Amino acid sequence: MSIEKQLLEGLNKLEVGLSEERERISTHLAQYILFLDKWNRIHNLTAVRKPEEMVTKHVLDSLTLLPIISGTHHADVGAGAGLPGIPLAIARPDWHLTLIESNQKKAAFLKQACIELALKNVEVVCERAERFFPSEKFDTVISRAFADLLTFVKSAAHLCTKNGKSRLIAMKGRFPDAELMQLPEQFEVEKVLRVMVPGLRAARHLIVIKPDLENRD
Repeated sequence: MSIEKQLLEGLNKLEVGLSEERERISTHLAQYILFLDKWNRIHNLTAVRKPEEMVTKHVLDSLTLLPIISGTHHADVGAGAGLPGIPLAIARPDWHLTLIESNQKKAAFLKQACIELALKNVEVVCERAERFFPSEKFDTVISRAFADLLTFVKSAAHLCTKNGKSRLIAMKGRFPDAELMQLPEQFEVEKVLRVMVPGLRAARHLIVIKPDLENRD
């Protein structure tokens, strides 16, 4: 089965809408996977080596965020190889994604990927999240394989607005009991969602956190 067909089948199984756009999205996502695979052979951007495994473990996993994100201005902290930021940007060209990555090699890949994939709605920032102070705050700040929850909220909460509408979302594997207990009271765990990724048996959870920045220490 081709990568594109595998993606299309996965999109059809995910409850993410976008029914009229799925063929376009699948084609564009396949281009991203092939570009990532090309770079990964030299620069070791991800431990997942096979493109067909990238479909499930990386891309479809990233797209489980689509139904729970509100707003149009989002940040991906510790973007790495562009996950979940690039798949989200491809699926939703009406959103603007800022990919924050401190590693220069990975940031260079992200910038080149945006050129190769003609992603006009993506900005790459080569900086540590805690040192990045944008003029405009974000509706959603996302982390995937970035850090534990406490480190994530401490590093990235300042990227949220103070109007109570922004959310921090952490993508996790197993249910992170211990990490949740370490969160300060200023960070309300609004919901924990168990998500199913087509073709993947491993556990996946999305942790949605509402930051109270007015009362933050």
